[in-house]
Amino acid sequence: MDNNSAYPVGFYFSLSFEGEDAAFKEVSGISKELGIEEVAGGGENRFKYRLPTTSSSKNLILKRAIVPTGSSLIQWFSDTLDGGLATAIKTQDVSVNLLDNEAKVLKKWTFHNAYPVSYAVSDLKSQESEILIETMELAYTYFDVGTSS
Repeated sequence: MDNNSAYPVGFYFSLSFEGEDAAFKEVSGISKELGIEEVAGGGENRFKYRLPTTSSSKNLILKRAIVPTGSSLIQWFSDTLDGGLATAIKTQDVSVNLLDNEAKVLKKWTFHNAYPVSYAVSDLKSQESEILIETMELAYTYFDVGTSS
């Protein structure tokens, strides 16, 4: 098998936000699910009809080593989470790109109308020398999948 037909690896990806590329240790929550409603039919006791309802998605979760300098992504989180609801929440499109060994985009997930809903920093422990991780969580309206940037 040559390199062009090898399966992609999950550790080579990038995240783009407002033209800024950010490195992350982990991205999770890329999923869609179609809801199901069970309806019993009158006089039919052997089964229930399973009817589709709306599609739903989980929040996008981003994890990385804490960045000591500011970034537009962190500023967006700060503005949204600290600003209260006095001003409208600014939504953005956020993209996660799966890359090949030549850094070309193999798959691109674009999360539309995303906005910050959670920010957390891992516990501070004086007895351990682990890297401090920040976790950012985004809600979004929907995502689509493409193959180009």
